Amino acid sequence: MRKLVVGWMLTIGFLAPLLAVSANLPDFTGLIEKNSPAVVKINTVAKVGGASRIPNIPYGELPEIFRDFFDGYRDQQPREARSMGSGFIISEDGYVLTNHHVIERADDIMVRLSDRREFSAKVIGADKRSDLALLKINADDLPTVTFAEPEDLKVGEWVVAIGSPFGLDYSASAGIISAIGRSIPTKSGDNYVPFIQSDVAINPGNSGGPLFNLDGEVVGINSQIYTRSGGSIGVSFAIPTSLALEVVDQLKAKGRVDRGWLGVYIQDIDKELAESLELDRPQGALIVQVEPDGPADKAGIRAGDVILSFDGKSIDESGDLPHVVGLLPPGKNVTAQLMRKGKSRTVKVEVGALPGQVSAQGDSPGQGDRLGLSLRELDEKSARNWNLRGGVVITEVFPDTAAARTGLRPGDVIVQLGYNAIQNLQEYQAIIDDLPEKSPVAIRFFRAGRPVFRTIEIR
Repeated sequence: MRKLVVGWMLTIGFLAPLLAVSANLPDFTGLIEKNSPAVVKINTVAKVGGASRIPNIPYGELPEIFRDFFDGYRDQQPREARSMGSGFIISEDGYVLTNHHVIERADDIMVRLSDRREFSAKVIGADKRSDLALLKINADDLPTVTFAEPEDLKVGEWVVAIGSPFGLDYSASAGIISAIGRSIPTKSGDNYVPFIQSDVAINPGNSGGPLFNLDGEVVGINSQIYTRSGGSIGVSFAIPTSLALEVVDQLKAKGRVDRGWLGVYIQDIDKELAESLELDRPQGALIVQVEPDGPADKAGIRAGDVILSFDGKSIDESGDLPHVVGLLPPGKNVTAQLMRKGKSRTVKVEVGALPGQVSAQGDSPGQGDRLGLSLRELDEKSARNWNLRGGVVITEVFPDTAAARTGLRPGDVIVQLGYNAIQNLQEYQAIIDDLPEKSPVAIRFFRAGRPVFRTIEIR
């Protein structure tokens, strides 16, 4: 009997610390109950296939004698590809925030609320570089979330995610903030997001959902996970609200996001490089190349310089620089502190505009712009190689669009539409906004350095 009593005492002594710890764990029930109604499930449908696989030639226009040769290339019937994700309501009149990759290429987007109401959503704007998209549903008096002050976020604090992992609606998971300001490329390879890292269980279907602090305020938008199995292993990444709110404002105003651009190639600094550059420790962003005539070049920044601060923000490692520059409006004049040959220097920089893709407000991300294209600015190397003074480069051609019917391809450089020469994305956007429908327009472009004239028609 004495042994039994001693055993119970040992057991109680072992469990006592655990019970004390569990008593101090936060209670998430009120937070989840209050905020779940503002979290939505997003179902998308994309039509895939159905485009002609005969380059530039509609099957019906082939002479009869040649059609037997192309029987294996005839148009295929389109099929539907379905996917899902999460999002959350940010205004009572129906604005919904989610990830760009959740609605990318979608032809139909349905938003489902916690009370099972469903609404067809319109894309107000989508930003691939930050992996954010703003949707609008036709409803009023909707439940909304509130956003936290970004500077209040601390490593170690509790956070809660609500979303639809694997289609399991309105699931909640909790964890802590593991790190802040992680420099992780997005799915498109861009690095303009200082991610929040947490150990909250995030799985497929959570993308686009909110990450809450204990006050029930959104601190981030769940975007990525690190995994070897496809499921959560305790390393997830969220887009901070400071960046998300800036993106939302721009998407509402103009359907796209304009970012600052410095025009440099950078790398991290290790111990040996720090010694050779006369730094007291590894820090800053090392400039390895400067774009000719870019903002950095005009400011006098050179290869070999080390940027230590930009616009008053400390640059501790190279990944910090694009995070700071990307949030600045083009045209802003800022101060950069740098080290050159062991001496501190201060330079004035006028921030440029980041060359990017055109996406007009209201366009479906699955169809590109009015012609069915995604584009970027012409780089200087291609311009020199092909002896061009300007143009825009096609990065993607969407099926069943004016561009696809014309036979345009990724890599083509558009230099003229109608009688209008095109120097850059801004001129291109202004021209296509005024193009008439159901009327062929001449288009001139370069393919592999060779000029081509065709017509394009918006139906």
